Amino acid sequence: MASENIYRHETVTDTGSVTVVEMDAARRPDVLFRVRREEGHEVSAWWMVGAFVLFSGIVVFLLSGVPGSA
Repeated sequence: MASENIYRHETVTDTGSVTVVEMDAARRPDVLFRVRREEGHEVSAWWMVGAFVLFSGIVVFLLSGVPGSA
């Protein structure tokens, strides 16, 4: 495991002792939807474009139902 993929988490107990836990960065507890992919794998930009268009369409559709709009 490469050193840049190590995540160190320090916790201080009530007694003042420090506990250092080293874990794989891909398994950090503060990331909800982390997915492990092969080294060098990148998501296509078209997925982000499609997500933006879909989200924008849903917002426009929902806002069209608001009374009093032009």
